[in-house]
Amino acid sequence: METASLFEQLEVINSRPQPFEFYTAEELWTNEHTSKMMLACHLNGESDRSSRKISFIDRSARWIASEFGLGPGKTVADFGCGPGLYAERLARTGAAVTGIDFSQRSFDYARDRARQEGLAIQYVRQNYLEFQTAERFDLVLMIYCDFCALSPAQRGLLLEKFAALLRPGGSVLLDVCAMPAYRRKAEGASCAANLQDGFWSPDRYYGFQNSYKYDDARVTLDKFTIVEKDRTRVVYNWLQYFETDSITKESMGGGLRIVRFLANVAGDAFDPEGDEFAVTARRRT
Repeated sequence: METASLFEQLEVINSRPQPFEFYTAEELWTNEHTSKMMLACHLNGESDRSSRKISFIDRSARWIASEFGLGPGKTVADFGCGPGLYAERLARTGAAVTGIDFSQRSFDYARDRARQEGLAIQYVRQNYLEFQTAERFDLVLMIYCDFCALSPAQRGLLLEKFAALLRPGGSVLLDVCAMPAYRRKAEGASCAANLQDGFWSPDRYYGFQNSYKYDDARVTLDKFTIVEKDRTRVVYNWLQYFETDSITKESMGGGLRIVRFLANVAGDAFDPEGDEFAVTARRRT
């Protein structure tokens, strides 16, 4: 390989895009290998890598059921439901749960589990940004800071969708990344053979990870360039970070009003130094 060509490739690998310039979420969730790895991470009850630990999910689901009065006659929409870890627990209250996710592997796992358990869960395999239904819900969920992986335009679309999907008196519960976590995030670059222990491919590859911060936008990016024998892929993991004022403003723009700030989706008291926080919201009237 000519030196100039290698240099140019390294320049591209180490280039800094504009915030949310590229969106590659489907690469993680629809790729045959990475979707398998992601599902395994979801189902590892001792890890926080893709879902929170099972002990937290159990506590969180109990609080959600109590806080929002879930039971027979209540309806719940779980956006980005993954393999149904929350949907299952909430459906056991007797509530009718709809889970939306575009990962075929997670969808198949969740649907099979619901059938085995006899749970009233309707799973929809679709990009939740495109989800439409005539049904209305008492509770709309988006958990594990999925909201923060979306661009401002996508978030605005989703908030408007949430507001439209609520029954009268219905609520939204979501969690977001907080500014203390942004301040602790460091920029950097690294490269390794089979980066992240083979997460990106079953075959040998070289992985580059570039981490960037955008102070004006309060956004971080982990950019992964995966160089395999026959192809090169780039995956962009964006995260938006919020303060109470910024999520309040964004929610109002989407037709919602914040009701409560919490430390997390298990109902703990709000912590201004926490890495994340949760909000409950209702439709503006």
